[in-house]
Amino acid sequence: MLAYVFWHWPNSGVSGAGYEEGLRRFQAALAAARPPGWRQSQVFRLRGAPWTAQGTSYEEWYWLENSAALDALNSAAVSGGCRDPHDAVARQVAGGAAGLYRPINAVQGDFSRHIWFSKPEGWSYARLNDAMAQSRPESRLWQRQLVLGPTPELCLWSSREAATLPFPVLEIAVEPVWP
Repeated sequence: MLAYVFWHWPNSGVSGAGYEEGLRRFQAALAAARPPGWRQSQVFRLRGAPWTAQGTSYEEWYWLENSAALDALNSAAVSGGCRDPHDAVARQVAGGAAGLYRPINAVQGDFSRHIWFSKPEGWSYARLNDAMAQSRPESRLWQRQLVLGPTPELCLWSSREAATLPFPVLEIAVEPVWP
């Protein structure tokens, strides 16, 4: 499994409620279209991510079976029943960035925090994965792929604050918009 992640923010003067309603319409159309390889989508509202504009931004996670599903997602997003909802919300976007991630573990849950960080210097990935499994077994860890995206390398989805992690992190509270 992979996740295509798209961060974006609305033009000034666009109402947050209207923007979010447009996002929901698009996500509903995409769910109805079910492009090959697409599993599900999640959309979060956030503030304070340095790779987004100041103010409220949005983070869309598209869970895909593999990288080939990116082509199907790209085509489905701008065609058929998705085209009009996509184009309506796309006209309101001021800017965006994207990345590609793979899960290190498959923990399920309700996660209110996305904790971004880089692998600590001198740590192996095995040590990092072991440390996360021991200290955060209820959390989901994602790793950026091919250095695609503006974020630190790792994102820990957690319901707990990052205070106990033994390295510098950027903690961002997220609120679900979809589903």
